[in-house]
Amino acid sequence: MDSPPSPSAMIGAPGTAAQRHVLDPGGGLGDWLAAQGQPAWRGRVIWRWLHGRRAASFADMTDLPRSLRAGLEAEFRIWTTTVALHRRADDGTEKLLLQLADGQRIECVLLRDGERRTVCISSQVGCAMGCVFCASGIDGVVRNLTTGEIVEQLLRLALLLPAGERLSHIVVMGMGEPLANLDRLLPALAEAQDAEGLGISQRRITVSTVGLPPAIDRLAALDPGYHLAVSLHAADDELRTRLVPVNKAIGLAEVMAAADRYWEASGRRLTFEYVLLGRENDSVEDARRLVRLLGGRAALVNVIPYNAVAGMPWREPTPAARDAFLDVLRSSGVNVQVRRRKGARIDAACGQLRRIAATP
Repeated sequence: MDSPPSPSAMIGAPGTAAQRHVLDPGGGLGDWLAAQGQPAWRGRVIWRWLHGRRAASFADMTDLPRSLRAGLEAEFRIWTTTVALHRRADDGTEKLLLQLADGQRIECVLLRDGERRTVCISSQVGCAMGCVFCASGIDGVVRNLTTGEIVEQLLRLALLLPAGERLSHIVVMGMGEPLANLDRLLPALAEAQDAEGLGISQRRITVSTVGLPPAIDRLAALDPGYHLAVSLHAADDELRTRLVPVNKAIGLAEVMAAADRYWEASGRRLTFEYVLLGRENDSVEDARRLVRLLGGRAALVNVIPYNAVAGMPWREPTPAARDAFLDVLRSSGVNVQVRRRKGARIDAACGQLRRIAATP
């Protein structure tokens, strides 16, 4: 489940030796520039071209000497992915299915909402958490993404925007469990915040988790500035273990306690996510149990009506059931947000496009 061999050992281009990934910390760009007798500041210029000026190739970096650009082209690759599928929806949502250098595939999404330009990115190939309604984890987890592969999703999505627009928010809610890959995720998110690059405020970055208490505590100790979104999907252990099997080894009490500790460390309002499944967890009594579980916490509950996945038995809630569920929460003083469905026609739910593309 760890990262693959370094890109230099696995990434090649037609007619050339294996090339290193310039976006990955292990790509060796700084050492290579020094060996070429180039000043160290050239590395920062290259970085700004990629992150701030949306260069798609080394040839675009016109303030670098032509010989240096040729050398970079021979030794490094900007993109280790190829776009296997690119789908667009009428609501402005765009989804990319990216093929990695080892043949694996991941998904990332650009969401347009007013002036917001939010990207949803993946942290792993597949997922080990086993949420029964999620297409991402049907085949389990293959491996962690590298820092460069995470950054590359951001840059590919940024290239979809016109020159006058920029990414404003990041949600790490795509394929995988982000807290199972913190060592590679956190450097990628740090790059996204650089003012000379994407310049996305940490306050506009949300990390989602199924609820892994030791990893939540580790994030709180390392960098508690991110929004934390905990995926509940049920308010009692019996139902949650059925929907989220990893809960059997954890338990809701431990998840909630870890979330409270993160709130104490960060001072950031917690978000609890709840996918509403028709006739599974959408009853009035389910809503009352959720109110009791929250216990008056100053948190946001993000209710997500299920987006049906072909071949899976779960159904969307009826409008009446959804409204009755929401009425219980709101009448109890719970701060509720209902996620609007975006990109349904392009299979924007996590893991859908990867599975469809793999179907003969």
